Amino acid sequence: MDLTDRPTDIRSGEELDQSRMESFLKDNIADLKGPLRLRQFPGGASNLTYLVSFDNCQMVLRRPPFGTKAATAHDMGREYKVLSALQGHFPYAPRPLIYTRDESIIGAPFYVMERREGIILRKDIPEGILSTPGQVRTLHERFVEVLYGLHSLDYDKVGLSDLGRPEGYVKRQVLGWNKRYRAARTPDAPDCEAVMSWLEAKMPPETHRSAIIHNDFKFDNMVLDPDDPLRITGVLDWEMCTLGDPLVDLGNTVAYVVEKNDPSELQSIRAMPTNVDGALSRREMIDYYGRLSGLTMENYDFYYCFGLFRLAGISQQIYYRYYHGQTGDTRFRVFHSRVQVLDQMARKVMEQSDL
Repeated sequence: MDLTDRPTDIRSGEELDQSRMESFLKDNIADLKGPLRLRQFPGGASNLTYLVSFDNCQMVLRRPPFGTKAATAHDMGREYKVLSALQGHFPYAPRPLIYTRDESIIGAPFYVMERREGIILRKDIPEGILSTPGQVRTLHERFVEVLYGLHSLDYDKVGLSDLGRPEGYVKRQVLGWNKRYRAARTPDAPDCEAVMSWLEAKMPPETHRSAIIHNDFKFDNMVLDPDDPLRITGVLDWEMCTLGDPLVDLGNTVAYVVEKNDPSELQSIRAMPTNVDGALSRREMIDYYGRLSGLTMENYDFYYCFGLFRLAGISQQIYYRYYHGQTGDTRFRVFHSRVQVLDQMARKVMEQSDL
């Protein structure tokens, strides 16, 4: 059974100029044979991802979404820089091949990287892999270990010391996402004002340690070895990578976790197989990271609540594009309901918190 992630037909309105792209790639990458063939990976809700095939080679192309976008949210050059710097330091980062700012080719800057072919876990685990709770737990632990491995890198030695400003990162994130949420709010979205006020009031002191943080570390950005699904071979979607507080990165990751005993409204937006027997709970994930890193976790409620709100903000920005007709991708028409659920969960964290 072939369980590797497969592309599909290109969505309407997201077609690319194949003739110009073929000329550009053949001029800049040696020994490409035959005509270019193009398909699109269906996952993801931000930058668009395409499979670029020649007779002797397959690559992956990343470009910003069509429609209005934040000035720095879809910086292809930044993503290319991160992947280039991580080569030789973080084996899970795909190798980038070429980047261009020339928008005359496909209408936007883009880059091309090697394809890391493998299994990507989406909502449910495919039949035939991870068949026991023990295997599920092992993969979850390795998932946390890879995240900690990224945070353990010396960004000065890697060459990414100018990627961001780690000082004041938590405050900038809270105030920045509050501003972005208000700017993207539509009439059918919750105002989230109570959550935003709580986050501003409960910001913890900065951790003494800053790190390279992925900012979208989740199971459907992991590539698993088809021959050994317990082995992670790739980490994808580096568009939000920066320097900052590793506990913020962990909180963002935990916000994606839906446990099997969570309420039905949270189950309704589950996008990854975190509710199966053997999966680490949110608390177990936090505690395991604490054991690996030696960092204390007493502000867990803040980081988890912020992760939920940030995810609500991302979902609302995506829904904003759909609401205003900037994308025809019908997956996004229900994203406002996702925002409502995340707002409710964040409020519940606030109510139960001792902070």
